[in-house]
Amino acid sequence: MYLHSKLQNHNEMINVALIGCGKFISMFLSQYNQLNKINIDTIVDIDIEKAKLNCINSGLNKETIKKINFANSLDDTLDRNIEIYIEATGNPIIGTQHASKVIQANKNIVMVNVEADVLCGKYLSDLASKHNVNYSMAYGDQPSLILEQIEWARLNGFLVTCAGKGTKYHSSFEYSTPDNVWDNYGLTQKEAKEAGMNPKMFNSFVTGDKSSIEMAAVANASGLKCPNNGLSYPSVGVLDIANKLIPKDMGGLIDHEGQVEVISSIDENKKQIPNDLRWGVYIVIKAQNNYTKKCFKEYGMITDKSGNYSSIWRPYHYIGLELAQSIYSIALDKKSTGSTKFFNAEVIAVAKKDLNIGDILDGEGGFAARGKLISSRDSIGNKFLPLGLSDGATIKKEIKKDDVIKMNDVNINWNPEVLKAREYQINLIKKNLN
Repeated sequence: MYLHSKLQNHNEMINVALIGCGKFISMFLSQYNQLNKINIDTIVDIDIEKAKLNCINSGLNKETIKKINFANSLDDTLDRNIEIYIEATGNPIIGTQHASKVIQANKNIVMVNVEADVLCGKYLSDLASKHNVNYSMAYGDQPSLILEQIEWARLNGFLVTCAGKGTKYHSSFEYSTPDNVWDNYGLTQKEAKEAGMNPKMFNSFVTGDKSSIEMAAVANASGLKCPNNGLSYPSVGVLDIANKLIPKDMGGLIDHEGQVEVISSIDENKKQIPNDLRWGVYIVIKAQNNYTKKCFKEYGMITDKSGNYSSIWRPYHYIGLELAQSIYSIALDKKSTGSTKFFNAEVIAVAKKDLNIGDILDGEGGFAARGKLISSRDSIGNKFLPLGLSDGATIKKEIKKDDVIKMNDVNINWNPEVLKAREYQINLIKKNLN
């Protein structure tokens, strides 16, 4: 808190490196000219010319770009004077490798890559603790903003009943593919191309993959529970959050007192609902005594019918435009803007179509599988395939549409660091089961 004031007395430049230069980082770059005491030392990307073009399109001039070290490989940068790395490749396997290398080089890392965080985040977070560096969520992404609200509520003595975000969701979207994503998302193909939006990545938002991944990240950072049968995406406007996102035995829609859930901005007929929260985040809090309950009413807070539950929400998240918050928090306060503390939840792969022997899965937002949020205990116990391991996995038995894919159903070409991370996290679950 009050980082801007602290920055006035900070005399050193904050050297950062960006790994991956896609949409999120381009948004950060558009703010770069207005940011004080942050210096982009390095950009790592497999396509350097495209990365430089993204810098230009984001408002950086040629002189600024010339001062940046561009590299194809992370390994070529680890001996540079860089304080904070930002991992934004979106690839869970590569992201895990990158994070591990950065941490073991005793550097701080901000994980825009939620996919890697959900797949291997507990391992990486514990590894960062051992090396006395920060492993952080990216401020501007919804999980960090949700966690900020959760931390505020708990710090001030409230019980967090539910936490989550809004999105545009319809059950038919679960079978969306990169070929028809823009019709479901609400943009033309031309608009999406001009904005530099990757159809596979944005299809993950439409199908619910990204929502499940982000809620897993929140559950793993906060200790909140998963719904019993995956996210249900009720159509709820902001004025009704406190009424609906409370336990079923209190007249609401959720399974547990203290869980994550995503609400939809459209109804069953795909019509936009009033006061939707498509771009925002929320929490529901519960009064712990009658005096607090009375205060909710006296100061005009929106509550459920009983008056026990109230909600707060933020209508928008600014994505990469507010990433600097994470950088400043680490540099000035040595604190992350949220990080994995538990292995409570993960996202498993469910077949989007009939799959045959020899078929190759294509991961999050693809044509073959979609993600479902469940508890890590259930995932590990049933040997389900995490969505983050599915890209490139080969099917070795026939699987019907809508069936959950299991580890034994596929051949995986394991990355050694990811295998190490998964074994570490699986052992944590097994210890808790014993």
